[in-house]
Amino acid sequence: MPVLILYRIFLYAASPYLLGRLLVRGLREPRYFFTIRQRFGFALRPTRGANNIRPNGIWIHAVSVGEVNAGAALVFYLLKKYPKMPITVTTMTPTGADRVAELFKDEVAHFYLPYDYPGAVRRFLQTVRPRLAVVMETEIWPNLIAAAARRQVPMVYINVRLSRRAHNGYQYIKKLIAPRLKSISHFAVQAEADARRLIDLSAAPDKITITGNLKFDIEFKPSIFERAQSVRRDLGINRPIWVVGSTHSGEEEIILEAFARIKNKFENLLLVIVPRHPHRFTTVFRLCQRRYKSILRSKTNGKIHPEIDIYIADTMGELTLLLAAGDVAFIGGSLLPIGGHNVLESCAAGTPVVFGPHMFNFAEITKLVQQYKAGICIRNAAQLAEVIIKLLHDSQLRDTYINNGRKLIEKNRGALKKTCTLIDAQLT
Repeated sequence: MPVLILYRIFLYAASPYLLGRLLVRGLREPRYFFTIRQRFGFALRPTRGANNIRPNGIWIHAVSVGEVNAGAALVFYLLKKYPKMPITVTTMTPTGADRVAELFKDEVAHFYLPYDYPGAVRRFLQTVRPRLAVVMETEIWPNLIAAAARRQVPMVYINVRLSRRAHNGYQYIKKLIAPRLKSISHFAVQAEADARRLIDLSAAPDKITITGNLKFDIEFKPSIFERAQSVRRDLGINRPIWVVGSTHSGEEEIILEAFARIKNKFENLLLVIVPRHPHRFTTVFRLCQRRYKSILRSKTNGKIHPEIDIYIADTMGELTLLLAAGDVAFIGGSLLPIGGHNVLESCAAGTPVVFGPHMFNFAEITKLVQQYKAGICIRNAAQLAEVIIKLLHDSQLRDTYINNGRKLIEKNRGALKKTCTLIDAQLT
């Protein structure tokens, strides 16, 4: 029996599990309930930008917030270069959808990408009818790729990062994905190691270009820094501010342990926590409130009282703003084996960045950050407290890390230009 048929049988058998997973997520974050029909290719009405649903446009898939942020400059480029060409952006998460809305308003249409069922992807492609499909990073969906090939829709994978771990996992299903990879029009990969791993999985070498990492092409509008100054005045212009971004369950306890140690040296320290997922805002607030005077950002109207110890950012899309307002930053998802998050955002915001030992999803970036001495890796709460205290004590040391971070980003720019050239070649 052909492996693609076996894969489809497996998918249908897994339907109860996928539906149950959606329902569980919906209990934590109700917006997931409203995505269920689209996940299976029904009720395909855009959540935004309905007027942009026209044939022969560009469809871009970005899983969640990180991928949307990484691809934002490309989307803005395409909107400017091809103003009459409709653009559709798909995500898998509501937070990703929120970020699409914040960045592009109604200039693009947005859908939730259906699961990889043959009927679901067929209905999605019939609705969007793209001229070109662009996929951020490495989302290999065999039925989707096969359906796009049947419709003769070129598919380009950009900013591809294929870790050793992911590569080893794909080896088990190589017979399934090899024919699909051969049908991809082009791969824009971050590094040579990614290219080698793709070739080992049967991608054509002549369809691979090393473009670098789009995350280095991060650029903020000057208004971000103007707003950050205003936020800083509200939080306390004369008190030290430690911003902790993208935390996951289990990490806040470690952060609070370090915070207690730092408070012994900096009594007026303000801790700003930005949880990764919205459904955890209340949980994190209650955890902090048990030990410290805490407040939610959504409950403030400007300045906060100097006695507030912890400020919980329960608003979406403001991590960059808060990073730029802080003195030093810690990026979560790295204290536990989650894989970390993008530390370059902190570098670009001009804030010294600290992170934990579990950065395997950003291994190359982390290696460069350490090589440039633009960030510091710690292993536990004691080390975290020690490093934060050292940075808060020494403004010259903070400036050194800030300058090194900016040099790192400037030195590694260029992926956007190369990626745009590849996309242009598919559209001309």
